[in-house]
Amino acid sequence: MSKTKLALDVVTDLRNLAGSIETLVFALENNQTVSATSVEKQQTKENEESKKSPKPTKAKLSTLEDVRAKLAALSQDGKQVQVKELITGFGAKKLSDIPAEKYPELLEEAGKL
Repeated sequence: MSKTKLALDVVTDLRNLAGSIETLVFALENNQTVSATSVEKQQTKENEESKKSPKPTKAKLSTLEDVRAKLAALSQDGKQVQVKELITGFGAKKLSDIPAEKYPELLEEAGKL
């Protein structure tokens, strides 16, 4: 296996880990419980999706990881309430409930915070 392939695998694993951590944080903020199996299912689903679809290019729509990273950064800056309001403003209870075609709009709104 080439070094580039290994590096890409590490990046994918880190993104999955970041997604799991974000899910846990949002659940804790909402006093919900997250079982290990639900986190594992989400990671497996994300892994399968990333293997099925080719790596996104800059010309394509924003990915869930892009949106998740932006919202996580805002949350770390003390804007957890605004992030939650932004997600619910799109008619969702959690980020993964928002359709992918709305990610660019969501990123635009997040940039205004």
